Amino acid sequence: MARIEQISLGVTDDRRAGRFWAAALGYVRRPPRHDGDDWIVVEPPPGEPGAAIAMDVSDSPVAQFPRVHLDLDAGDRDLDEEVARLVALGAQRVDWPHYPAEPEPGRLPYVVLADTEGNRFCVSGHRRAGFFFG
Repeated sequence: MARIEQISLGVTDDRRAGRFWAAALGYVRRPPRHDGDDWIVVEPPPGEPGAAIAMDVSDSPVAQFPRVHLDLDAGDRDLDEEVARLVALGAQRVDWPHYPAEPEPGRLPYVVLADTEGNRFCVSGHRRAGFFFG
């Protein structure tokens, strides 16, 4: 059965994107696999689960409504605290028109952000002060 080995993100500045995703996820940069390997790939620290993320330099424009995106879980941190941490690292809030008008039963609230390259991603989690979308 196939498994996800790594996720490749289209970026214009691979070093900046690599620094952002390493800090956002607590990942480390993968050492070069051979002479001349200059790919920026971040991955979980040894022994930790998770898929690697490769920065694929691209001139393609960022999609406003991407067909594929990352969903992050804020874990035990308050959603708004995690969003603030990611924004401090360089993420930007996205004016997302598809937030539900009411909290969906059994679903956690989420916030849509863009990384330093404009790639959209979501962060979901619990809010101590109740539900708020956006």
